[in-house]
Amino acid sequence: MTKDKFTVDKNEIKQNIYDAVNGTWIKQATIPGDHSSVGGFMDLVDGIDKTLMYDSAALADGSLTAKTPELKEYTKFYKMAEDYAHRDADGATPLLPVIDRINNLANYQALNDQLPDWILSGLPTPFSLGIDPDMKNAKLNALFAESPSLFMPDKTYYEDGNPAYAQLMPIFTDMNVKLLEMIGYNHAEAVETVEKAKAFDKLIVPNVKSAEESADYSKMYNPQTTDELASSTTALNLKAAINQLVGEVPNTVIVTEPKYFEHLEELLTPQNFDLMKAWMIVKTVSGYSSLLSEEFRQVGGIYSRALSGKKEATNPTKAAYYLASGTFDQVVGDYYGHKYFGEKAKADVHHMVENMIAVYKNRLENNDWLSPETKQMAVKKLTSLGIQVGYPDEVDPLYSKFHVDEKLSLLNNARNFGKIATQDSFAKWNQPVERERWEMSASTVNAYYHPFKNIIVFPAAILQAPFYSLEQSSSENYGGVGAVIAHEISHAFDNNGSLFDEFGNLNNWWTKADHEHFQKLADQMIAEFNGIPFAGSKVNGKLTVSENIADAGGLSCAEAAAKNEDDVDLAAFFINWSRIWRMKATPEYQQLLLSIDVHAPAPLRASVQVKNLDDFYTTFDVTEQDEMYLAPEKRVKIW
Repeated sequence: MTKDKFTVDKNEIKQNIYDAVNGTWIKQATIPGDHSSVGGFMDLVDGIDKTLMYDSAALADGSLTAKTPELKEYTKFYKMAEDYAHRDADGATPLLPVIDRINNLANYQALNDQLPDWILSGLPTPFSLGIDPDMKNAKLNALFAESPSLFMPDKTYYEDGNPAYAQLMPIFTDMNVKLLEMIGYNHAEAVETVEKAKAFDKLIVPNVKSAEESADYSKMYNPQTTDELASSTTALNLKAAINQLVGEVPNTVIVTEPKYFEHLEELLTPQNFDLMKAWMIVKTVSGYSSLLSEEFRQVGGIYSRALSGKKEATNPTKAAYYLASGTFDQVVGDYYGHKYFGEKAKADVHHMVENMIAVYKNRLENNDWLSPETKQMAVKKLTSLGIQVGYPDEVDPLYSKFHVDEKLSLLNNARNFGKIATQDSFAKWNQPVERERWEMSASTVNAYYHPFKNIIVFPAAILQAPFYSLEQSSSENYGGVGAVIAHEISHAFDNNGSLFDEFGNLNNWWTKADHEHFQKLADQMIAEFNGIPFAGSKVNGKLTVSENIADAGGLSCAEAAAKNEDDVDLAAFFINWSRIWRMKATPEYQQLLLSIDVHAPAPLRASVQVKNLDDFYTTFDVTEQDEMYLAPEKRVKIW
């Protein structure tokens, strides 16, 4: 058991468990200048970064040997990223041919003539194409069409009277004017280009989804024929471009935002062509700024730092590591997993996941509101879950194609890798879905459920204290990684995951009565969080409902597992649940998360969910006189 267990005042827990467990830490914690937050997750990230930066430097100077061809290429790219003398000497030069390519566009036909290569080269387009499992035939990969991203984090920022827009857009404007001046534009040209880009961005806004709307997966599936999608615009030949990208004309394209494509013809007019070009230039210069000189990197990060409240840029050494490891993420993750996690821990955690699935199965079988038909399908889906723990058995073959050309700039090498990855992705169209293929690096502090594949993934990086440790009691581990595991399992049965069957197909397997009952419970979860004051604003219950349902199911299931152990200690269980959510963040970052994050704020994840569990009240003697009390009829119980 950890020291914190003995220093938490029971009376303080009855008022607010998050403050009781983390209050002293919050008072003492400081947010580094290059951070927007510190706490449970971020502390693990910092620890892993420190370890892998040390090893990257050792690989670069030869004191560590790269044992795989992929790691050797990573090392070359890392050394290139860290060579700021070379980057500074190059200045804007590597980017100028890319900007010239955009500036040389005379009309839409000129873009049309090179559209497939334009997309493969990663240049901005007023639409996005990608490959993912077909939501109604999840064994095959399908082509998806989406809208482009906005300059602001979400369309709600553009609403009249939103103070965030008034605060952030001038920062965005000044930064991009400065960047354009740095590539040779005079001040008047730079200002005009940025204003045109902002005008095009504003034309996109009315027809794209907000974060809340995007959180509903059921609205993503809008299949169209390629001809129907292509009819969205006469300015560009989408059918011909798609044909070249995937090798033939697909029968179906899944359109995630049909409203946007319904209005694409109005956007891509001759009058808007110059606006689109300016938008492309601004997106390109700001997007590639981190791959140029140190001055470009510093200036290009001004807007993102304002969004998150970071006081200073990441230092050059760490930035070089982030750039290189982000490009070779699976390679670095494989190195981390084998060296710092290992097969024994991988097997141990895999066994824990299987145990949690067994507990979840028992809870489903004993559920008192599901009909036998729906219950049978739920158990079928649960037992079909794919499990990925620690790190993959082999590195994705994609990385064997990444070869650093030391005669080229950092930017051009990165662009070459991007093109290879994009080509690789489009080549997967209409091919069988590789369910076992890892999409997240083993060195990433996170976990996820993929509804189209019906898999749960737990990278090695999250499987550390306070989430998991042999030095912690079983109850503490269940309050940490146990709840995280069950959280991801619960996503298979949240308001989004429940729409998909055991194969990952969008397929209703519920009886009408069961689904109506589930929706009522989901509405209760929305109401429980909606409108809670936080960081000068309020929580959006609809935006966060899927994660809140998963938290509730995860915590409840993990508690049931903890109670099966001989050394059960529910106080330790609840305390460690609150500990893993400790977080101190800048006001700007808190506001950003409230606007776009599908997760509730970390302090509320800790303190609200425990109120739904009856054992919380008996464990800490919580009564009606205490702030943590919630009347039994208001306690939300789903899974």
